[in-house]
Amino acid sequence: MTSSSDAVQQRLQELESHLEQENPVLLNAVQSFRALDRVAYRMGVMETNQSFATQIPWWPLISILGTFSAGKSTFINHYLGQKLQRTGNQAVDDRFSVIVYSPEPVSHTLPGVSLDSDPRFPFYRMSHDIEQVVAGEGSRIDAYLQLKTCHSDRLRGKILIDSPGFDADAQRTAVLRVTKQMIDLSDLVLVFFDARHPEPGAMRDTLKHLVSETINRADSGKFLYILNQIDSTAGEDNPEDVVAAWLRAIGEAGLTAGRFYTIYSPDSPIQIPDDHRRQRFETKRDQDLGEIHRRMEQVEIERAYRIVAALRKSATDFSQGAVPLLQTAVRRWRRRTLLADAGLLAALIAGFIAWSLSAGHWQGLSYQAQWFELIRTIPWGLEGFEGLLLLLIILAHFGIRRLAALSVIPWLREQIEQQKPSGNLIAAFQCSTRFWRSVLFARPVGWNAKARAQIDEVLQGGESYIQTLNERFTNPRGLRDNWQQPAVSNFAVTSATTAPASASA
Repeated sequence: MTSSSDAVQQRLQELESHLEQENPVLLNAVQSFRALDRVAYRMGVMETNQSFATQIPWWPLISILGTFSAGKSTFINHYLGQKLQRTGNQAVDDRFSVIVYSPEPVSHTLPGVSLDSDPRFPFYRMSHDIEQVVAGEGSRIDAYLQLKTCHSDRLRGKILIDSPGFDADAQRTAVLRVTKQMIDLSDLVLVFFDARHPEPGAMRDTLKHLVSETINRADSGKFLYILNQIDSTAGEDNPEDVVAAWLRAIGEAGLTAGRFYTIYSPDSPIQIPDDHRRQRFETKRDQDLGEIHRRMEQVEIERAYRIVAALRKSATDFSQGAVPLLQTAVRRWRRRTLLADAGLLAALIAGFIAWSLSAGHWQGLSYQAQWFELIRTIPWGLEGFEGLLLLLIILAHFGIRRLAALSVIPWLREQIEQQKPSGNLIAAFQCSTRFWRSVLFARPVGWNAKARAQIDEVLQGGESYIQTLNERFTNPRGLRDNWQQPAVSNFAVTSATTAPASASA
């Protein structure tokens, strides 16, 4: 194994060591990922310096989205108990900030390359995705991402991701690509709106990206929609009208279900002179903030379900997406090769018959006798040239194999672009069409009954893990001492530049 392969295996071993104490269910999930890796390695779908397990974050992620001046940074600072993020009515931070725990009391801000080049963090190799969206922007990864460290106990065991505002036109396409990646990776997503904007209907573009494209997701339950700075409406004759207007605007964007929170910062400079109204606002704020904070503290549980779901999805996509597509490509290559071989053989026979006729070997013979004469004269006709002809036929066959494989690759690339299966199917196809692979085999290399059984075992294991999590976290039988709440994981940045071994995957 190469050094990079050793590094991947070392990270997985460190992750297993951590999960052995922190969450045994996820330890089993890592081992299932390893089983899936072994099948992919044998098929050539994945290099040995890669792993399905490293394609997902193993620590809880909380993303915070919203418009400029929606109070995201103020909310984060209040939650962490320190002023980490800059605040203001204008755009004060135009990059995604990945906030992680650090034992050092002094916070540090690291450039985006620290995230782009480290597979232990979200947004690993994000520069490649940005480059595909906007040419030339991939090299400017520091303009999109930054890593911040923070010494706050509330950050232990989780990572916060603060996004730039959505109502910016500059770099918008690339920002949306990063946002999609961030949403897909997250266990909890807080979507902030600014109650100080009286016309939410004018923000239809923002609502489209923050609401309409999230409500139909299978994991839509992880989104919390928050109308922030609601205290700014306390002077209105009927502040409930502001909330109603936002609810209508979000409803028009497609969100008709789910919880809608109304909060404002306890440190807000706005004073509500009416005691009764102030008490009503504070009670509602504290109730909603408490519920939001509880969801943030319980993100460890959602992380466990998210990882098991990712395991099942990886196995399903591999067996039902990548493998059938690869099988189809190999069958196309086999069919084209055999047809071309048959055409070559027919051409050789036709050439020999033409030569035999021109030499007058069949004159005066009956139809049946002509065939006997053809069979009899083939060795005579090839006398002294058998070895050379055989060599030419073999070379032609392997040339045909090569050309047939090259002719299938454009079709395979098109299918990969459309279906986006997991793994490197081009490399796997090339592995299945090497010169030592018999053209009589209609299946990809490494895919057999054993591999299929291993994938089925991974899928069955995923169902078992879900059942174990249900019993661990829900205790439906009402028994005591038969389950244990998982310990708080200690994913952290141990220094200004180094991530922990426990977060190695």
